[in-house]
Amino acid sequence: MGKPVVAIVGRPNVGKSQLFNRLAGKRLSIVEDTPGVTRDRLYADSDWRGRDFSIIDTGGIEPSTDNEILKFMRFQAETAIHHADVIILITDLRTGITAADEDVAAMLQKCGKPIVLAVNKCDRPGEPDPDFYEFYNLGLGEPFGISALHGYGIGELLDAAYAHFPPEEEGEGAESRIRVALIGKPNVGKSSLLNRVLGEERVIVSATAGTTRDSVDAAFENELGKFTLIDTAGIRKKSKIEEKIEKFSVMRSQMAVERADVCVIMIDAAEGVTEQDAKIAGEAHNAGKACIVVVNKWDLVEKDGKTMKEYTLRVREGLAYMPYAPVLFISALNGQRVPELFKLIVRVYEQNHRRIPTGQLNAVLAEATARVQPPTDKGRRLKIYYMTQASTAPPTFVCFCNDARLFHFSYQRYLENQIREVYGLDGTPVRMIIRQRGEKS
Repeated sequence: MGKPVVAIVGRPNVGKSQLFNRLAGKRLSIVEDTPGVTRDRLYADSDWRGRDFSIIDTGGIEPSTDNEILKFMRFQAETAIHHADVIILITDLRTGITAADEDVAAMLQKCGKPIVLAVNKCDRPGEPDPDFYEFYNLGLGEPFGISALHGYGIGELLDAAYAHFPPEEEGEGAESRIRVALIGKPNVGKSSLLNRVLGEERVIVSATAGTTRDSVDAAFENELGKFTLIDTAGIRKKSKIEEKIEKFSVMRSQMAVERADVCVIMIDAAEGVTEQDAKIAGEAHNAGKACIVVVNKWDLVEKDGKTMKEYTLRVREGLAYMPYAPVLFISALNGQRVPELFKLIVRVYEQNHRRIPTGQLNAVLAEATARVQPPTDKGRRLKIYYMTQASTAPPTFVCFCNDARLFHFSYQRYLENQIREVYGLDGTPVRMIIRQRGEKS
C-alpha cells in the first residue's frame, strides 16, 4: 500500500485548484475565474497529522455536455476518482446547490468511495451563512465550510478526509514495496511477462492489441524483495485513440508511470524501437523514473554472435536521450532471462534513490573542472563554487556559480557524465539545476 490518494472534484469554477495549491503549499495549479482552466490531472504530495498523502486536482466535471474538451476533463476526473482513497467534493456557497452539483454528487455516490463535502467561499469566520445548511440536501453527510482563499476550515476538512485513510502499513513511510510499471505499445508482451512472473494467468493475454484496458496491480515477492507490478494498457498514437474506453486506458497507463518507482519499457524484438516506443520511454524519462529497456520476443529473432550487440546499438540510437537505461533481452513466453529482470529492477531503484555526500560531489567537481576548464564568453569565465544534491528520485544536483548564462548545456552534460563515471547512477535520469550567486532558490 502506497500513500493514500485524495481526489479533489467538483463542477467548474468552485475553487478546486485553489484548495489544491493550499494543500500542496505552493502554486502548482493555475487559478483563474474562468471555468475549464484545469483540464488535466495535477499531482502533489501533502501531509496531515504525520501521515503523507497524495492529492489530485481535476478539471471541472460537467455531467452532461457535448463539448469535447469538457468530455475529456470528465474522463480525467473519473480516472482520478477510480484511483482515489478519499474524494473531496467542492461546492460553492455563493451559487448554492446547482443541478450540476446534484448530478456530480449522484455520480460520486455510485462509486462507493468515501466522500467529504466541502462548501467553499465561506470567507468570514464565525457562524456559517444561513445558505450553508442547504448543502445537507446533497445527501453526502455533514458539509464542511471552508475558504480555500484564506485557509479557514481546512484543518477540519483534512481531519474528515484523514478518518477515511486506509490503515497505515508497517514500513509505509519507507515505501517498502518497489512499484514497477510495465509500459509499452499494445501487444509487446506486458501481460505475458506479468503472468510469467506470477506463475498464473492473472491477466488476459491475446494477440489482439488493446486487450488490457485498465492498469492491473499485482503483489509479488522473491528473494530480492517485495514488488508491486503494474500491467498497463498499451499506449497507442493519439490519432488511433477513438473509443472512450481506450482514452481511459491511455490515461491510466500515464498514471501508472506517475506512481511507479521503476518503469520497464517493453519493446517488440521483431519491430525494434519505433517512434511510439520513443514517446512512451520519454514519458518515464521526463517523470524522472528509474528505467529498464526490455526487448521481448527475443526467442523469435535469428541470431549470430553479434546480434545482441548490434541490436543494443540500435536501441541506443532510437532512445538516444536515455543512454543510462540498461537493456535486457528476454522471452516472456519461455522465461528466458526473466529472473535477471528483478536484479536490474533493484539496482536501478537503488541508483534512482541514491544520495551522494556533498564533500564527495565537490571532490568530483574539482577534478572535473581541472581536467576540462569551464567555458568562457567575451573574456568572462564560468566559476562553479560548489555542488550539492538537492533530492533523489531522480538524483538532482544544484550547482552554484557566478553566472548561469555561462553554464552551457554541453558543460552540464560533461559534469553529469563525470558524476556517472564515479558513482554509476545507471538506470536513472539525472537532473542538474544551475543557481547563480545571489539568486533566490
